[in-house]
Amino acid sequence: MPTDPVCYMVVDEDEATIRSSYRGQEFFFCSEFCKKKFEEDPARYARLARSLDIGPDISC
Repeated sequence: MPTDPVCYMVVDEDEATIRSSYRGQEFFFCSEFCKKKFEEDPARYARLARSLDIGPDISC
């Protein structure tokens, strides 16, 4: 299952209604809040999503 790139919550891909695309990759979110944070700086969160050793800076 995919992970929200902002808060790292596991998201059910089949039921996720909150999504965004960046550079051809689809991202799934647990909330509109996380999607909004992602869309403010998608490059940052895409990098964080690839570096799971770096924790999120916010939580839901």
